[in-house]
Amino acid sequence: MDTPLDAVNTPAYDDRRAALRALATEAVHAGREDLARQGLHAPPIDLSTTYPSYDSRAEAARIDAFAADGAELDGPPVYGRLGNPTVSRFETALARLEGTETAVAFASGMAALSAVLLTRSALGLRHVVAVRPLYGCSDHLLTAGLLGSEVTWTDPAGITDALRPDTGLVMVESPANPTLAEVDLRAVAHACGSVPLLADNTFATPVLQRPAARGARLVLHSATKYLGGHGDVMAGVVACDEELAGRLRQVRFATGGVLHPLAGYLLLRGLSTLPVRVRAASATAADLAARLAADPRVARVHYPRIGGAMVAFEVHGDPHAVIGSVRLITPAVSLGSVDTLIQHPASISHRIVDAEDRRGAGVSDRLLRMSVGLEDVEDLWADLDAALDASVGGEAVNGLRSEPPQVKGLHEAMN
Repeated sequence: MDTPLDAVNTPAYDDRRAALRALATEAVHAGREDLARQGLHAPPIDLSTTYPSYDSRAEAARIDAFAADGAELDGPPVYGRLGNPTVSRFETALARLEGTETAVAFASGMAALSAVLLTRSALGLRHVVAVRPLYGCSDHLLTAGLLGSEVTWTDPAGITDALRPDTGLVMVESPANPTLAEVDLRAVAHACGSVPLLADNTFATPVLQRPAARGARLVLHSATKYLGGHGDVMAGVVACDEELAGRLRQVRFATGGVLHPLAGYLLLRGLSTLPVRVRAASATAADLAARLAADPRVARVHYPRIGGAMVAFEVHGDPHAVIGSVRLITPAVSLGSVDTLIQHPASISHRIVDAEDRRGAGVSDRLLRMSVGLEDVEDLWADLDAALDASVGGEAVNGLRSEPPQVKGLHEAMN
């Protein structure tokens, strides 16, 4: 049974009973409450880039108000870069699921992270404290200082000591990409003091954890992944409080990293099935993780304690042979789709990270990352079994073929 969403720090609704809704209910109804009153069932897609207004004095006042604090405009839209009704529905729904005041959507996850860094730099807070591993491009953006930021890499225990007067952000990802390492978000938030904590929640989604309830002030998603869920939309979103959201909207307006309305529509539709998809894929992933943990061809399995649909594993043999031998599973970057994907992080998603830093973060050259979809577990295992055989030259380790074990003692088997 779903746990009711917290009534604290969630947007106000006309119907106060909305604060008591379960996650699965919110996923279906958030951002859509006004449709029935309009005689609609499916959300409309507003593709307009501009909107007519015959009162230019009023428009000037609204533009001045936006320039002051970045608050969402009252009244009808003005221009697509200032906001779009379809995208706003998605932002409202995601904020409800994450338990934040609001959310701001962008054209991609990297556009969303860039906007966060720019808002902090604009305040003279260019220093970032971050914990590896992160998504490879996030790591690269911080390390290369492309937006003028400076990063100090540390482990969770060293966050407090790494803070400086010009620290504007602490960033973690839990479970992390690609090793699925987890951090105690509540402890990390405490270590941050007054510095905002940004938690990348792409892998977990609000179905498995809500970082804002544990002290994170910003929650980042590559919405391309589980929120969209079908591999056909690219987007990013930051769930946060209204003060930070205002600054993010101003950066989005100035830089143009806006989300297309059709993408907003697809994301809103994706949210409606998010709990069902994540739970179904997670059950299959846990099953496969247990089988891999007991397989003599596999050196190590990484699977998070909170569960989820991501599995990472290191093979004794050639990881590239696994990639080249799957037939049902798709060898491709990205994750969170209804179909299962597998990739070699050291070659693709984390290739841009310095090799020494990559290995220091636990991303070995034999590590494979699998995003489990909604296929039947036996079909997926048959494909993996054949691919693992190929990784050891068609011969099972020690001359033995593995048999799928019972799904029990999973974490003990992998730790």
